[in-house]
Amino acid sequence: MNKENSNTTKLDPGQKVNKVSKDKIGTPKDTWNNISTSDNESRFIDLINEINDNVNNIYRCGGELAIEKQHSKGKMTARERVKYLIDKGSFFNEIGRFAAYEMYEEYGNISAAGVIVGIGDINSKKCVIVANDATVKAGAYFEVTLKKTLRAQQIAIENNLPIVYLVDSAGVFLPLQDQVFPDEGHFGKIFYNNARMSAKGITQIACVMGPCVAGGAYLPVMCDKYIIVKGGNMFLAGPALVKAAIGQNIDAETLGGAVTHSSISGTADYNEDDDISGLDRIKSILAHINFENNYVIEKNESHEPDYEINDIISLFSPDSPSSYNMIELISRIVDKSEFVEYKKDYGKTLICGTAKIGGYNIGIVANQKNNVKTKLNEIQMGGVIYSDSADKAARFIMNCNQDKVPLLFLHDVNGFMVGKDAEWGGIAKDGAKLVNVISNSTVPKISIILGGSYGAGNYAMSGRAYRPRFLYAWPSAKIAVMGGDSAAKTLSAIKLSKMNNATEEDKEKIYNQIKNKYTKQSDPRYAAARLWIDEIINPLDTRKIIIESLDIVKNEGEIKKATYGAIQV
Repeated sequence: MNKENSNTTKLDPGQKVNKVSKDKIGTPKDTWNNISTSDNESRFIDLINEINDNVNNIYRCGGELAIEKQHSKGKMTARERVKYLIDKGSFFNEIGRFAAYEMYEEYGNISAAGVIVGIGDINSKKCVIVANDATVKAGAYFEVTLKKTLRAQQIAIENNLPIVYLVDSAGVFLPLQDQVFPDEGHFGKIFYNNARMSAKGITQIACVMGPCVAGGAYLPVMCDKYIIVKGGNMFLAGPALVKAAIGQNIDAETLGGAVTHSSISGTADYNEDDDISGLDRIKSILAHINFENNYVIEKNESHEPDYEINDIISLFSPDSPSSYNMIELISRIVDKSEFVEYKKDYGKTLICGTAKIGGYNIGIVANQKNNVKTKLNEIQMGGVIYSDSADKAARFIMNCNQDKVPLLFLHDVNGFMVGKDAEWGGIAKDGAKLVNVISNSTVPKISIILGGSYGAGNYAMSGRAYRPRFLYAWPSAKIAVMGGDSAAKTLSAIKLSKMNNATEEDKEKIYNQIKNKYTKQSDPRYAAARLWIDEIINPLDTRKIIIESLDIVKNEGEIKKATYGAIQV
């Protein structure tokens, strides 16, 4: 053949060829069929606004009068202190805003459990911050306050982050002292963690900005650096207790004020004149520490997805179970909308694969909400974990551990498949395999509950018991053993079986009582109040929150080799 007349295309040296990646996923929103996108979006916006209203109320702390009282002392509020402390314009990843929400109504509004917790940049260094809110019951500790503080310490330990305590607390809330004091996971665990973190070389800085009394006085002393601000005081027993115990008359400042602990006891390392000076001292201390940057995961160049993040609130209704293609959601949070799916044609009710988010390599395990057909022409229900999907996910998670790739779990799960065929097919065995692998996984895990997270499905998708580094929920999340309707039908049937001559009105009343109770308890605010989840997030912030979380977990320093023990195959 004459080469001159050949139809073969010749490339000039150095000429680039634009080729579409075969790993591209997703389709434009306007091509989605059988989805009420506008209705879904409208309902999501209503729900997001409702959550935002709740948050705005939480941000009012202990109320205007309590804030004015704090300011009259020349003191900043806890939120004002955090805002000043973190780098200007940086993001504060707050944890537990809904802590104690509607839990202690007989004692008043316990906004955010009286303590602000989160991760923020201080001199460009990620730090965990714990700030007692003196406007809420004088910063006293309730059980959830304690749980939130311990959660902050856990984040610092797991991710090898410095932790800063802004202390302004009257100590234990005495009417409920039995819920805070004596048990393994109670107040003493804070000091236990102080000691363990010090041994690990995790920097701890305490700034006493108000009261620091009773057992709480051990916290700043057990930190690496201790700052006390004028007007702050620290003592094991206050003036009244000292008078009662040993008959000694002494005022708080003389007993344990800034001058006392900086000039007489020598307990404090730094004595500062006011809140601003104390916060500036924290910044200065952190600026003069050499932190090792042994990042366990690499961050490469970040690329935006091909599709708008805003599309994700059009995919499904937040009010009722919906069928939708989870791939469309994934395509709107991963870099370049590229996703390398693992065993695409096997175990299709669980989507597994690798992608990049914000430049980070990440493995994704997500529930497929569309019904799927197997190669054997069997229909499998979306949101349900079958033997094949459990088997696939277990192997994928093991691969991610082998490759040191963090994991992202996207929940919208009804649970495991039930019935004769499922039991005969070994669903318990395969489910146990998945739970075993998740339990022993050592790479950082991040979980986000989008819709339902029911029963053992919550466990299989790395719920709270499986220690994900962060567990977030959308406002549409529902967390319970089963859905409200199913629970109401089951429990009302049991109750009615014990009643003679129950009327239709009786049946409806019992059903509605049970359903309303389950609906309330499955609401993400109920879970967030008890710190079963870390935070309720705006769906439109999902990609941003994932990236921020990866920025945090990369500080861990070392990922240990995963071992799995006995696994049934």
